[in-house]
Order: sequence, then C-alpha cells, then structure tokens
Amino acid sequence: MKQLFVISLLCSVILQSSLAQSSRFSYNQFISHNDTLHYRLLFPDANKLRKYPLVIFLHGSGERGSDNDAQLKWGVLNFATDENMAKFPAIVVAPQCPNNKVWANFSRSNMQLQPTPTQTMELVIGLIHELMQTMPVDTNRIYITGLSLGGYGTYDAIERYPNLFAAAVPVCGAGDTSKAATIAHIPIWIFHGAKDPVVNPNYSIEMATALTKAGAHPGLTLYPETGHFSWIPTYNNELMMQWLFRQHK
Repeated sequence: MKQLFVISLLCSVILQSSLAQSSRFSYNQFISHNDTLHYRLLFPDANKLRKYPLVIFLHGSGERGSDNDAQLKWGVLNFATDENMAKFPAIVVAPQCPNNKVWANFSRSNMQLQPTPTQTMELVIGLIHELMQTMPVDTNRIYITGLSLGGYGTYDAIERYPNLFAAAVPVCGAGDTSKAATIAHIPIWIFHGAKDPVVNPNYSIEMATALTKAGAHPGLTLYPETGHFSWIPTYNNELMMQWLFRQHK
C-alpha cells in the first residue's frame, strides 16, 4: 500500500508539473493564403528588450490534429521547465500538423527530397519568417528539432532551407543523404534508438556517414536498448540542451 501511495503521489506531482509547463505556451494561429496552422508559443519570462533563440519543435504522427494541445505531449515541455527557462531562455514554437498530413515530402522508396514542400512545411516556414519580423528573434540562432514524423520534418526543413537554421536535432527520423553536402555547415546532433521497430536506425547511421563524408562533424547517439521512444532520453539530456543553445551562425 505504501508503495502504491508513493507511485500515486509521484504521478500526481509529474502531472501537476506538466500542466504548469504546458500553461506557459500560449495558443496561436498562423494564417496564410486561407490556410491555418495551429501552434503553441513559449516566450521567456525575461528581458523583453533582448533577442532570443527561436526553437521550432515538430511533433510525431500521433499528435496530429486540430486541438492545438496534443503536440505538447512529448519532449517540448522540457524547454519550459523552471531550470531550462533560466539557463536557456528561448522562444519555443510547437506547431500542430493537421490529421492525415505530414511535415516532410520525401519519396519513401528512396528517401529523395521531392521538389516542392508540403503545405504544412510551407506554413511552418512562413510562420518562422513572421516571427522574425514580429518578435525579438536572434536570427543567428534559429534551431529546429523533431521526433519521428517530426524527425523527417527536421531533415526536410534544413535540406530545403539550409541557410535559415543554426542547428538541428532530428530524433528517430530520416532524410535525403544525397543532400548531405548542402547541410554540412549546419551543426546537427542525431538521436535514434538502436532497436527502433518503426523508423529504421540505419537512416540515422547513413545520414551521419554521409554528413561526415561531406566534411561535417555530426553528433550521432544510438541508445542501445531503446526502441522508438528515443525522444524521452533525448529531450531530458542536459548535454543536448547545452550543445543546442551554444550553436549560432
């Protein structure tokens, strides 16, 4: 009974903490050419006269929809803890991909980047440019990260817009290795579970190899006993946070 009470208390504390962190993200919409992108935005409780890094967080397939809530389920709330907001104050944006749509446009047969971005990716990039004009964004420190479906989206974004981003953290994703030379200048730290049954970890290994051959120095972390949920240790990784916020153009 005592053990059950402790577990229940711990779960209650975690839930309350998550609710407090999610409440720090305001509800927003970006509208362009009659298309709407729902997103949540975290603004640091700090000096509003200074400029801040901008973090774009792309969720996975299970968080698609239109409630403008589900995208906060995994990972992004780690940016909103008291500790991380004090150490790494940043503007954090978590857009929500609509049902039955995707961030990235790759050919699944050979993982080649297709000529045009998805409608959702176009909206994300449009939102970034709007925030650059309307908020105190440090344009030399725009970061992008995403998990699973969002990992694919992270690669899509940096391969289409290689001069926009200062760093990228793709988690259990995949991209077009033939574009490695075009993104070799971007600091990239790749994460994947070695036992991932959903997205083959070889995608990450092959991308790291292609980047290295192109002259880059990517990070590659394979969790040896982890399956698809590699984003849990990744966004709880203090070293990853420190590395990310050190990067700039």
